[in-house]
Amino acid sequence: MCTAMTLKTQQGEIFLGRTMDFSYVLNPHLYTMPRNYQWSNALGTVCVRNRYSYIGVGQTIPKITFADGVNEMGLAAAALYFSGYAKYREPECGAQTSQFAATELVNFLLGMCGSVEEAAFALQSVRIVGVPDAVTNSVAPLHWIVCDKKGQCLTVEQTKNGMHLLANHVGVLSNSPTFEWHMENLRNYMRAAPHQPEGITWGELVLTPFGQGGGTEVLPGGYTPPARFVRTVFQKTHVPIPQNRQEAVVTGFHILEGVSIPQGVVLTSRGTYDYTQYTVFMNTATCEYFVRTYENSQVFTAKLSRAEAEAKVPVSLGKLVRPATFEKL
Repeated sequence: MCTAMTLKTQQGEIFLGRTMDFSYVLNPHLYTMPRNYQWSNALGTVCVRNRYSYIGVGQTIPKITFADGVNEMGLAAAALYFSGYAKYREPECGAQTSQFAATELVNFLLGMCGSVEEAAFALQSVRIVGVPDAVTNSVAPLHWIVCDKKGQCLTVEQTKNGMHLLANHVGVLSNSPTFEWHMENLRNYMRAAPHQPEGITWGELVLTPFGQGGGTEVLPGGYTPPARFVRTVFQKTHVPIPQNRQEAVVTGFHILEGVSIPQGVVLTSRGTYDYTQYTVFMNTATCEYFVRTYENSQVFTAKLSRAEAEAKVPVSLGKLVRPATFEKL
């Protein structure tokens, strides 16, 4: 589960937002990762030195693994579940290409690529392999959304047919099935519209819509990936274009509220809740993060500073999960 979307302001700033819906309780921190920081892949076969610094949400499992983030060049990326469709290659000794676990791909892209064009080029020489993670003790089935401050957006999917780098012109991603399937499925909702439909007559019977919103009755409900994809695309393409970054954050959180999952309404086969543990928006122009969590709907923010970008080691800016506070009027 998860939903991601891009949003552009009238001033041309690009945001990437996402919900983190998961059935395992996470303990994420907001981290900054310095440029020139050196790290090894999960197999211990590749040593990477970051070209760029970045800020993102991650968890130590056992090293810092990022689910989303934005780097100093304005490249942003997020990983979402892709169960039933993700198919990775087996780790191979002596492989000619660099091998990375699916959970490491956000780390790699943010540390090494400054644009969507660079990311697409770099991915052609990367082998995504299946390595179990310490949270689920299984190989996480993932796909990715990548965007940059110029407004380019890419979906990355690894299936049984190989790696697919797909231009994402709507700037939305959810989960399974494939991105191309979701785009075709949008044609089923062409009648959705923000305006109120007119009444009709059946013989001598006059029928009129109930209240406002009649044009949206065709939109799907529920929390399945297709339903969330359709609702997010519809809302994103019909809200007024935000005038500035503050309006973009407010607008973005309101859109993703429509696909956020409260505890109890989606249960897994393990009897655990699959719910929206956090929601973030990243500004690709300023490397600024806006975050709120399930426990605390107050938005807090952090920004990648020069000192953190030039540090020797990653820096935790603190846990995302924190008690709710209530401001008195």
